[in-house]
Amino acid sequence: MLVSHSGEQISSVLHTLILDLFLCKTTRGHVFLPQNPKTVSMVQELVKEGAVEALKKCFSSRMEFGTAGLRAAMGPGTSCMNDLTIIQTTQVVLITLRSGGVVIGYDARAHPPSGGSSKRFASLAAAVFISRGVPVHLFSDITPTPFVPFTVLHLGLCAGIMVTASHNPKQDNGYKVYWENGAQIVSPHDKGISQSIEENLEPWPESWSTEEALKSPLLKDPYQDIHTQYFKAIQKHCHHRDINKSSKVKIVHTSVHGVGHTFVQSAFKAFDLHPPYAVEEQKDPDPEFPTVKYPNPEEGEGVLTLSFALAEREGATVVLANDPDADRLAVAEKQESGQWRVFSGNELGALLGWWMFRCWEKLNSDAAAVKNVYMLSSTVSSKILRGIALKEGFHFEETLTGFKWMGNRARDLLDQGKTVLFAFEEAIGYMCSSSVLDKDGVSAAAIAGEMISYLATKSSSLSQQLTAIYEEYGYHISKNSYFICHDQDVIHSLFDRLRNYSGQKDSYPTECGRFSISAVRDLTTGYDSNQPSNKAVLPTSRSSQMITFTFSNGGVATMRTSGTEPKIKYYTELCAAPGNSNVTHLKKELDDLVDAIVDNFFEPEKNKLQPKPE
Repeated sequence: MLVSHSGEQISSVLHTLILDLFLCKTTRGHVFLPQNPKTVSMVQELVKEGAVEALKKCFSSRMEFGTAGLRAAMGPGTSCMNDLTIIQTTQVVLITLRSGGVVIGYDARAHPPSGGSSKRFASLAAAVFISRGVPVHLFSDITPTPFVPFTVLHLGLCAGIMVTASHNPKQDNGYKVYWENGAQIVSPHDKGISQSIEENLEPWPESWSTEEALKSPLLKDPYQDIHTQYFKAIQKHCHHRDINKSSKVKIVHTSVHGVGHTFVQSAFKAFDLHPPYAVEEQKDPDPEFPTVKYPNPEEGEGVLTLSFALAEREGATVVLANDPDADRLAVAEKQESGQWRVFSGNELGALLGWWMFRCWEKLNSDAAAVKNVYMLSSTVSSKILRGIALKEGFHFEETLTGFKWMGNRARDLLDQGKTVLFAFEEAIGYMCSSSVLDKDGVSAAAIAGEMISYLATKSSSLSQQLTAIYEEYGYHISKNSYFICHDQDVIHSLFDRLRNYSGQKDSYPTECGRFSISAVRDLTTGYDSNQPSNKAVLPTSRSSQMITFTFSNGGVATMRTSGTEPKIKYYTELCAAPGNSNVTHLKKELDDLVDAIVDNFFEPEKNKLQPKPE
């Protein structure tokens, strides 16, 4: 029998179908829907309409516990984010934990049709922990994602959960897990949780008791304390307070309908920077994201239209933008031509990396100290930090894609007594402080504000400084984009073709158009032609596709699938030696290389791939 929380029978010709599809059967053979009347109503409506395909989509598969947690649309069924799947996941996280407290934060996302919201999901997660006697630090209001890993470290907790879908479309939500080391979970914890969910589907009766949980003495609100301690912690990266106080630079900030406004204003205040002009239409949280098609500042100018308009009215020359959970930062600068330049994640990584090292160098006169300094970036990001490291003498390391890898590697280095100055990924994610072992758009905004103010005292701009960095350390020209593909068979076929290029198994291409390939690394299979054993050094995973080609002209191209979106991404870069400043030639060479990769490796017409929307 299919029953709701009130025991009401849902009868339909599709009753048997749903029983077969829904995985959460109790010992009595019942199937329970979430105790949320709106979610129940959605299922009843689909049953009434005979919407077999929609029901299959909701119930025929379970969300994969992947990139540090869950991310999916809010709605009914095992493939969606709802009360039941949140409870099931949290119960398993609890089982996996060592003893100790947890922190739970949430953004402003909400999905009225299903009754789901980040706040509700956070309350349900809290109820699960409290039902088993685990102390919970539940933020009483929306908070940026970086505040959760900060709280884990600051309070010495055993885990943190952030309910957010970051910059995903409005119908989505997510569940991000941090471990006791303050970094996002990696294997074996993620795999253990994923397997255990299937084995522990029945919700504990107390898990629904959010009202009781919110009255429990085990529940604490860390909001005020963490707000104070976070802004105190990031002030150690403020090195030019006098310049900040007197700066005449005007800056615009947008939080793109997310949580960032209040926190970036506070970060600027902590650095004694003049408050940035806020984009009025976007400064308050709104789960509908009404002024943008995609709430992702990585998409560039389309998201920043209102910011540019405000900047023109106020005479501002710089725009800062956070994504909705404020863990990413985009920056744009008005050029002398009057046009706006939106910096890529790689370009801003170069600027912030240069700035973080320069500030460290001013405080450390001991020449030997640099041997203890590290910077990190993901393998698909620009190699510019490697260029800076080679000249300045610090260490540079690459990790797999994603801050879960950089955060955990940073933790390892910190535990060895090393200094981790900076880490970044090309997807506009920056870790400028080891107080947060994840990307942090709030601290990055304040640090960028100080860098901009300092450069102004030298009659320089971000664009001019970026050129100076490339002149000194070598030009690194990158071009990244993606194709949309919803068909997993097409994706597998595309990558399998690259692994069997000459018709023989495990034979990769040796050229792409006129470009000769000098090395191949496949982090899906573990192959790396650069290694004596042909075995990759970086961790491998068969659950995602990722192949990197190195070209004889100095170009590097990586093709990979996204862990959270239906995209096949490509990342290309041409690295030139210091002194090679023929930028026009370098850009033309990279454009030709990208065209060759798209035509020969992606074959978008044959594979019916949709290009990135303009």
